[in-house]
Amino acid sequence: MANYQPLLVPGLLQTENYARAVIAQMRPDLTPDQVEALVKVRMERQESRLSRERPAELSAVLDEAVLHRGIGSPAVMRQQFAHLVQAGEQPNVTLQLLPYSVGAHPGLYGPFVILTFPRPTAPLVWLENPNNSVYLESESDIQNYTHIFDQLGASALSPAETRTRLIRTAEEINP
Repeated sequence: MANYQPLLVPGLLQTENYARAVIAQMRPDLTPDQVEALVKVRMERQESRLSRERPAELSAVLDEAVLHRGIGSPAVMRQQFAHLVQAGEQPNVTLQLLPYSVGAHPGLYGPFVILTFPRPTAPLVWLENPNNSVYLESESDIQNYTHIFDQLGASALSPAETRTRLIRTAEEINP
């Protein structure tokens, strides 16, 4: 999976408390029980994708805005950043931060995920919106989004620099 996210920590890398805050704040129409059910599904999806015997490979590029958008409490954000540091140490996860200093870039069109499967299943691009998801399957769409993701990764901080920035940002959060 190649995941670009300009606004939020990707679902596969969210802590339970961050996921709860995101879902509750984005979906005020849901009851607390419905929020908890969605959090449970998200946590199970993480476990099944990233922690199994043969985990999925995840390469994630996050815009620096993700670090500055307060989701939940300061404690939730500190916990989330610590979780990202830990996730980035897993051999199947590559995490990079795209700094504001990059300026305008093709990721400004919005978040996307490129899903690549074992052959013979073709890759696809997943675009999420409030009402449904859109899946792009054409070869030209796959190539275009792959090119964009490669550009974003080349402009982003290295995984080691990203780790340092996450740790520093967590330390700067006021209690």
